[in-house]
Amino acid sequence: MVHKCCVETCLTIKRPNIVFHRFPLSDQEKLRQWLFTLNMDPRTPRYVLGKLFVCQKHFQPDDYYDVQNLPSRRGRLLKPTAVPAQFTHAHYSEEDPTNIWLQRQGKPPTKKATVLNKVNKAPPAATGVDAAVASFDWTAYLERETSLAASVSCFRHAPLCAQWDDITVGMKVEVLNTNAILPSKVYWIATVIQIAGYKALLRYEGFEHDSSRDFWCSLVSGELNPIGWCAMTSKLLVPPQDLKQDIPDWKEYLMKRLVGAQTLPVEFYLKLAESMKNSFRTGMRVEVVDSKYVSRTRVAIVDSNIGGRVRLVYADQSDTPENIISDFWCHIWSPLLHPIGWSKKVGHDIKAPANNLESSSGLRGNSDSTFMLFKKPRFTYMEGTFFEEGMKLEAIDPLNLGSICVATVHKVLFDGYLMVGIDGTISNNGSDWFCYHASSHAILPINFCKKNNIPLTVPPGYDAQTFTWEKYLEETKAKAAPVRLFNADYPGHGFSPNMKLEAVDLMEPRLLCVATVKRCVGRLLLIHFDGWEDEFDQWVDHQSPDIYPVGWCELMGYQLQSPPGVADLIEKQLVRNKKCRRFSFGRKKKKHTKKRLSQDQAQDGADQHTESPQSTPPKVPLIQPKTEPEEQEIVAVKVKVEEMETETPIRPPDNFQQDSVCIIKQEEGGQSSLDNVEQEKTEQSKTKDLAEDNASLEDRCTGDSNTDQSENERMDKEELSQEDDSTMDES
Repeated sequence: MVHKCCVETCLTIKRPNIVFHRFPLSDQEKLRQWLFTLNMDPRTPRYVLGKLFVCQKHFQPDDYYDVQNLPSRRGRLLKPTAVPAQFTHAHYSEEDPTNIWLQRQGKPPTKKATVLNKVNKAPPAATGVDAAVASFDWTAYLERETSLAASVSCFRHAPLCAQWDDITVGMKVEVLNTNAILPSKVYWIATVIQIAGYKALLRYEGFEHDSSRDFWCSLVSGELNPIGWCAMTSKLLVPPQDLKQDIPDWKEYLMKRLVGAQTLPVEFYLKLAESMKNSFRTGMRVEVVDSKYVSRTRVAIVDSNIGGRVRLVYADQSDTPENIISDFWCHIWSPLLHPIGWSKKVGHDIKAPANNLESSSGLRGNSDSTFMLFKKPRFTYMEGTFFEEGMKLEAIDPLNLGSICVATVHKVLFDGYLMVGIDGTISNNGSDWFCYHASSHAILPINFCKKNNIPLTVPPGYDAQTFTWEKYLEETKAKAAPVRLFNADYPGHGFSPNMKLEAVDLMEPRLLCVATVKRCVGRLLLIHFDGWEDEFDQWVDHQSPDIYPVGWCELMGYQLQSPPGVADLIEKQLVRNKKCRRFSFGRKKKKHTKKRLSQDQAQDGADQHTESPQSTPPKVPLIQPKTEPEEQEIVAVKVKVEEMETETPIRPPDNFQQDSVCIIKQEEGGQSSLDNVEQEKTEQSKTKDLAEDNASLEDRCTGDSNTDQSENERMDKEELSQEDDSTMDES
């Protein structure tokens, strides 16, 4: 009996309108795909998987069959290619699957569905989380911007950060050969030419210095395999068909190219799955900063967890408008997130719980977070000389993260925490104070901006050009915080200006945007959001959990916000490329041409269409335990070379028809059509106004019609001659 969904970020319990699906235990490859996308251990025993279920929230509408003859099964039968996502899709609504099917067919929903929609209507989640959404293409953008991407090793919180030094340029991998015309999947060896975050630019072996066939691929997609994987899995290595080099012995050529080369670690994908796990669970209670009143914290409940980024729903919704859920997004390593009891321990202000809190909010936390789950701040020795109330310093404005302002320590808490306020702010009740730890990158000694040529935001009434700290301290009768109290550690990092990455807009923390490192000042990075003005720039620490490598959103299924206008440019470029393709006759093909093609390619064309869907690369990552290949196994790899004789019968039908029609026009077009073509060229060269252009177009259409007529006559003659020949053969 189904009790609840097995996905940790969901745990949906059984309800009448929820459909549950079993794991595909009979299909080993499909089972691996399900386990990978659901972030589950691939070594989970089968008898355990047989008792687990996945609810329909993790599938797209297109993953279901449209079963018209079985109304009771509509929206419930999965396609063989359906793969669940770890995180629930934004399109999902808890209405009857039958009504979902009716909506897709353009039919109105039932009365029951309309009532349920009114009763259960709630605002959508604050994020566009959808593993299938590809809102931004990094590869085209990187080529357009000619920029480098920050290495994964620069992000300590990113998956595979510790193992990323094993991924190098020049590494050899086995990857799906998309430049082959065989009906089954074949593979070929490729070299890593460039690395951009989680993405790599690959080049098939044999092209050497020819970059015209280079292609991008995600290193964490499961499509790349170590050398020797094909030998162990009995896969064919087939060179690309566009390869122009005449290499007589591919086996000898590959062995020379592979000597001394590095390859993908065998346990690469297992380590990836392990590094993506964390201990935060849905329903866990935490304390987090109040987004409306930054000087206090509030109790919140973990609603979802996407790669370490958690959506927190405030437990007390009494001050929230109706039909709106007050929430907050942050990373589990964020300094804004704390365990239950932290505020009381350090003396921080926390919002008092409302009466009958859980019943009024409709949310229940099934467990409280512990201090063991959180990253501990640096130990601070508070005895002797330490920060004192009234000390002046420079600090990043928490409400305008692109500004470094004159600030004051207003309160000293326990465990090294401080309440810091920006000088000159309107509020005098402390509602805009912010909690910083003494080791935080956001508090800086005086004259830091002056030494590093950074504009300092001064209090109202002061001129930034003439402002000096000495005069200001004298006027305010305050003292500066000693330099030795600040965190001066700088171990170095791999960031440099103009590097691309994915960054959280901390003013709207549910959004992850395309960004660029604009400037590096010690351990501080100035992040610029591509397509936006400089006033939206934000200062972050180089170890901030709010910056991610290129490809992180694609790996986690998190929606990446593209720069304004860039998506339209890329889409226009794709449309322009499509317009430059060869002309396809489509429905305007002549009846006799169709008949001839059906006679010539009836069997071959049918075989090709039935097998072509299997030759496309998998769309979802695949984890497969691999063992270290031995040298003998690599030598035993058989390289299959595609010959011209085998390519002819499976030639694409569109090209065949196009070539045959061209031949017909050249041989049987008639003198009249040739004269028309010459006349068109003469008129086109002499046209100087719009009237002559129109006349040329009319003549061109006349020539085409004559050509088509002569073409039809010729094909009728050929058919008659073929029938006569067949009659003579029978006699």
